[in-house]
Amino acid sequence: MGDKFSSLEWLPDLVDRTEQPVQHRSRNFEVLSSLRRGLTVVLDALFPHSCPVCNELVQCDGGLCLSCWQTLELISAPYCERLGVPLHYDLGPNAWSAAALVNPPDYDRARAAVLYNGPARELVKRFKFYGEVRLSRFLAKCMLNAGAELVSLESFLVPVPLHRSRLRQRTYNQSALLVKEIGHHLGGRVLLDGMVRTRKTHQQVGLKRGARTANVGGAFHVAEHFLPLVSGAHVVLVDDVLTTGATVEECARVLKAAGARQVDVLVFALVDPENFSADNG
Repeated sequence: MGDKFSSLEWLPDLVDRTEQPVQHRSRNFEVLSSLRRGLTVVLDALFPHSCPVCNELVQCDGGLCLSCWQTLELISAPYCERLGVPLHYDLGPNAWSAAALVNPPDYDRARAAVLYNGPARELVKRFKFYGEVRLSRFLAKCMLNAGAELVSLESFLVPVPLHRSRLRQRTYNQSALLVKEIGHHLGGRVLLDGMVRTRKTHQQVGLKRGARTANVGGAFHVAEHFLPLVSGAHVVLVDDVLTTGATVEECARVLKAAGARQVDVLVFALVDPENFSADNG
């Protein structure tokens, strides 16, 4: 079932909203709440939810079964302050990984919820390429813990943009869906069109590091209406997967050239640089 039926948000639109005495409104609210719960039970029985990875039956829409959840590799401390990749040992606060020391990125910090393997790969594939937009809620909720370190009320939350031709083909920008959910929970100033992709690029999948960087070079601009706001601003770029970082680094360079004070990156899944292959997202 679609989100409208699974959430039952349509139900209040079917009742009269004219002003009523407080006690009547309270009684009506109780009736509606009971009706919602009853309908939810019926719909769950008629249209049971399944795990988006293995199709095992689950209790809530978009959630994982216990087995798939246990195989998600959640990222927790210790991790690299700059790249967000897990560290094998706790090197103390603000520690950098070897990869960050050798080749520091153009963004300031990156954080991710999980490593990009196993169920995480399947979730991203279904969300990004198979139109399962309902997964945005689950992926965003996984990102909240990592995002809490980055996002403040003054932050601008900006999705990595799609080129208009790809947006027409896909019909949605998966990064923008994540921004909406994260902004709803963590605050910050959501700016869905803060950046523009002015040049159509090749899919990054299958490209090596150097080719990925060349592929996205000069492909992004700060939107005209964001230019007066970006000077001195803290921007959090949101995307589904961080692979080599070529795309978000190009976006960070453009934002900093426009005057951004700090650019951080928040993603659902992260490819560990030690395990990178060109076939990753």
